[in-house]
Amino acid sequence: MTVTDLPPVGPAAPSTRSPWAPPPEPPRLPVVARPRRRVLPDGPQLLGAALAILAALLIGLVLELGPLGSLKHLRDHETGYAELRESLAKGTTPIGQLDRDGKPVEPGTPVALLEVEQLGLREVVREGTGGGVLQSGPGHRRDTPMPGQAGTSVLLGRQAGYGGPFGELGDLRPGETFRVTTGQGPSVFRVLDTRRVGDPVPPAARSGAGRLVLVTGSGPDYAPTGTLVVDADLVTDVRPANPRPFGPDALPTSETAMGTDEGAWIPLVLWGEGLVLAAVGLALAWARWGRRPTWIVGVPVVTALALAVADQVARLLPNLI
Repeated sequence: MTVTDLPPVGPAAPSTRSPWAPPPEPPRLPVVARPRRRVLPDGPQLLGAALAILAALLIGLVLELGPLGSLKHLRDHETGYAELRESLAKGTTPIGQLDRDGKPVEPGTPVALLEVEQLGLREVVREGTGGGVLQSGPGHRRDTPMPGQAGTSVLLGRQAGYGGPFGELGDLRPGETFRVTTGQGPSVFRVLDTRRVGDPVPPAARSGAGRLVLVTGSGPDYAPTGTLVVDADLVTDVRPANPRPFGPDALPTSETAMGTDEGAWIPLVLWGEGLVLAAVGLALAWARWGRRPTWIVGVPVVTALALAVADQVARLLPNLI
């Protein structure tokens, strides 16, 4: 190659491109298809939703019978005590099966105050002994006279669940006394003895005398195998009793000792359907949103529904648990 073959050295040749022309288009890059997010949940996510339902139900039931139930019982005790104190001051506390208007006393109405100093027990007694009523505290069997009246009155209370107000009844000893205050005033009872299934039953109270029977579950906590009964005789004056139009035959089986509330099935099915739908929605949200947003939105909803279901399940369990 000679010198004459090299390109001339000097200023660059002027551009022939017009200054008003649009800039050249940049080279186009190949389009890469983005993977599409799954819309429907896969098998592991559906399994996770099912396990979430089961775990929520178990945790909800434990909370319902345990710490959360104890808080409910404490709240209901405070509100019931205020209601009972007001009705005692006004003289409107029911003293029989019928209220002042001649209508049956509504289940759950506060009717008495039970005080057992030896056990540190101070509980508002409500009318009725169904599972829902006993969540708030001890209940009075509606087919028996009120405490302090002639005849045998019966109070039922839970052994361990919802605060377990009657959990220490087995510690009562013969000869110890306790007090029950109704709309007719305070009455004192003396303990005869405690008994379980198979133990001797004390002789019936003499005609015109008063007796009080306290009943709760016997056996392991939350799994009673029988009943524990405390018999106590009235040692103060007998109060006059109102007519009782409803006898033992009119008492639903749900209000007997260890009875279950069959009326809880319908709300249980409805709340259960809501829980299943929420779990399915949780699985769909997981597939669309990912894990963290799904947990933030889904956990409060599933927890609330699980607690509602657990409340109905608790009513299907024996009322003395």
